[in-house]
Amino acid sequence: MNKPFSIDQNATLEDPTSVPVVLGIGGTLRPGSSSEVALRHALKAAAAQGAVTEIITAAELNFPAYDPETADSVEAAQRLIEAARRADCVIIATPGYHGGMSGMLKNAIDYLQGQAADPQPYLHHKAVGCIVSAAGWQAGVTTLASLRATVHSLRGWPTPLGVVINSTTKPFGPAGEVLDAKVGEQLAMLGSEVTTFAKARVKHFA
Repeated sequence: MNKPFSIDQNATLEDPTSVPVVLGIGGTLRPGSSSEVALRHALKAAAAQGAVTEIITAAELNFPAYDPETADSVEAAQRLIEAARRADCVIIATPGYHGGMSGMLKNAIDYLQGQAADPQPYLHHKAVGCIVSAAGWQAGVTTLASLRATVHSLRGWPTPLGVVINSTTKPFGPAGEVLDAKVGEQLAMLGSEVTTFAKARVKHFA
């Protein structure tokens, strides 16, 4: 019988082999996109809490349209699958396009079907932080709900906090620095939440 999760926000991991791994996925093909910048800030916060972080941006997610008959032959997608397997928790950042996540990101996530036969398939037992950047609040909130539903379908646990960024308010500067303190606080909190769950997961499966 599996032992229940025990969450200790002050937990430390003295064994270097037990350091939690947090994977960031997302962004757009446009360099310096607000969704990718937000993802990097959240991962920075996770690293500050003791996690090892990895990022796979949109430039590495431009896979062929998902086809279960040929998916195993898409080498770039295998990197995503292996990274998802290694990760203790995940942060996903997407632009909001017409009420949903970007087609590129949804297509990439579909490739996680390659984990269907794993003992812990998909995002099972993994907390997932969700970030949406959109040109308006309505589009952002609708997309966040859609992203959370996708995470649930992959057996992941969306973190209590999901971050919606209104890109029209220009929350980031030209070098990616945070100009909107509230946005910075929310991204830091999301990174911290994900790392707290990641530490609990590492301890649980140790």
